[in-house]
Amino acid sequence: MQPKSLSEDEIQNTVTSAVREAVDFVETEVSPDRIKAQKYFDGKSAVDFEEGRSRVVATKVRDTIRAIKPALMRVFLQSDKPVEFIPNTPQAVMGADQATKYAKYIFERNNGFRILSDVFHDALIKKVGVAKVYYDEVQHVEIDEYSDLTPEQLAFIENDPESEVLSQEETIIAEAVIDEMGIEIQPRMASYNLRVARTSTKGQIKIQSVAPEDFFVDRMAVSIDDCYVCGHTSEARVGDLVAMGFDFETVYNLGGAADGTVDDEEELARRGWDDTDDDENAADPSMRKVQFTEAYMKMDIEGTGVPRLYKFICAGNDYEILDYELCDYIPFAVFEVDPEPHTFFGRSLAEIVIEDQDAATSLLRGLLDGLAMANNPRVMAVQNLVNMDDLLNNEIGGVVRVKDINALREFSIGNGASAALPALQFYDEAIRAKTGVTGAAMGMDADALQSQTAAGVNAAVQAASAVSELIARNLAEGGMRQMFRLIAQIARANPNPNEMMRLDGQFVPVDPRSWTNDLDLVTNVGLGNNRREDRIAALQMTMQTQMQIWQAYGPTNGIVSMTGIRNTLADILGMAGIHNADRYYNPMNPQIEQQLLMMAAQAAQGQQPQQPSDPNAAFLQAEQMKMSARVQADMAKTQLDAEKMRMDDDLERDRMAQDLAIKAAELLAKTGVQLDLNAIKREQQMPRMPFVPNQTAGF
Repeated sequence: MQPKSLSEDEIQNTVTSAVREAVDFVETEVSPDRIKAQKYFDGKSAVDFEEGRSRVVATKVRDTIRAIKPALMRVFLQSDKPVEFIPNTPQAVMGADQATKYAKYIFERNNGFRILSDVFHDALIKKVGVAKVYYDEVQHVEIDEYSDLTPEQLAFIENDPESEVLSQEETIIAEAVIDEMGIEIQPRMASYNLRVARTSTKGQIKIQSVAPEDFFVDRMAVSIDDCYVCGHTSEARVGDLVAMGFDFETVYNLGGAADGTVDDEEELARRGWDDTDDDENAADPSMRKVQFTEAYMKMDIEGTGVPRLYKFICAGNDYEILDYELCDYIPFAVFEVDPEPHTFFGRSLAEIVIEDQDAATSLLRGLLDGLAMANNPRVMAVQNLVNMDDLLNNEIGGVVRVKDINALREFSIGNGASAALPALQFYDEAIRAKTGVTGAAMGMDADALQSQTAAGVNAAVQAASAVSELIARNLAEGGMRQMFRLIAQIARANPNPNEMMRLDGQFVPVDPRSWTNDLDLVTNVGLGNNRREDRIAALQMTMQTQMQIWQAYGPTNGIVSMTGIRNTLADILGMAGIHNADRYYNPMNPQIEQQLLMMAAQAAQGQQPQQPSDPNAAFLQAEQMKMSARVQADMAKTQLDAEKMRMDDDLERDRMAQDLAIKAAELLAKTGVQLDLNAIKREQQMPRMPFVPNQTAGF
């Protein structure tokens, strides 16, 4: 059978079937576990209670997650290079270093702390945390106002393709003057006030977390790279889709969430909402909600026999395709704390602790009920020998009247506290063994570390943190690695020729096109050696070795360079929390180092050393360009002032000429003396102050 190209109906049916099966798989087999985990995190339990007895819940799930999450955040965010690109060739060294620092810059610019907090939270409770990395073109609109513009300046602004005139106000300075022959001896003069919108488009790499209930993947997927279909759904307004270029009628008539109700049980559990109508803007058609789906799947649409990756934009419950296009990557990074081999969804930390929360809840309720009954014991009373009103009165020090001293006896029960407390401690230890969250690992259990040698304390801490280190390594090797690779891939596909970044104390242009596409990635977190003191000690030892080699073999030793020594010093300061190393050590790179060596060699030979080039030449050049732009703006303003002065001068001369004509008429009426009007006209037509346009100002 030969491959053939697919029709629009075949494409629609294939996408609808694949997405619907993937969504059904997640909703039926994955969502129930996540809903249960969310409820347990919110402090609920499946243990029943009796009326009048304790309803307290031992929040082991929430306590465990809240205890381990800060440690994970600290491990990932304290590292200057949580993920590092490694070159495969000597020519790729500079590009790999720049790619590492640029990817971290993009990560921090997108509020990396918040992104990691969200995806870690989802992974710890909902099996997976999902981050989306994509390239987005953002339009920036700037409103400017101009006053007293000439017609030439007005025409220049109107012909600017990036400018849109929002409002225009015309002020008449002088009407046109026409003589008796019909010849215009003075043109009409006016000035203009404008309100102009300037629109500029700038592309940015963006990172956002995706709600777990919005993400879907097919049943047979093992990882994000080998899935048949994946994507995410969300609610969009009709107006948002129209702004993206889709037809209003088509979008408005689609089904989905247009009725404004939230029918996703998992989202309701996460948000704590009731299933009620929240579409308060239903009267506005543009604010009507529509289910919006973005799906990624491979398909052989052209009939070449080789499927290619496509991005499908769908809307409505039937996933009607609004648009599709070829794409180079799937923009999702998936974070997991306990992956399951040969399947996409592993286990969350909440699932591991759920059963312990039920058991601890049962023990805690029994303990509290036992203490309550011990403090308020039941009594046995002989009927008709005890005043029941006195007995039922719980007033402290109250008197109970009896007819026989033996008519009242306390109903004694055993105190279960002695048995419940060891049982609760047992479950606490079980949870610690499962999750690695211990007092020693958190640095909070002072009793456990007393009377111990330094080696013993370190061994205890490292042994206790083994499980949490494995969780950190799973997060790093999975989602963190995928996210940084996506950043580099998108940067190479969408280079910004004018982008610059501060690298080793210098402003250098960022050119992702120079990065090779075969860079390896390594993670620097979750390796069991992230203690800050140990790394500072290792860097200090490295510094000593570098200085010994430099002193023994000189600057041409071939092993240690000034650039390497400066990097070691900067890393030591970074480990100590001082990230602005430029205040203490001058910037250094191989180019500056080579220039310094040449100057030293020339000085040794008695030659005049050449001045090294400014390492901040690119930054200075940019500042000079800004200064030139400011000078041109000032010149343009001066030109506008000169034009205004010329128009004021013309107006004053016309007023003087008209006053002269009026006085001539009055003189003729009073004295009969005739003035020469032609001389007055020649006076009006005499050349005025010339106006030379400033070409540098753009007018």
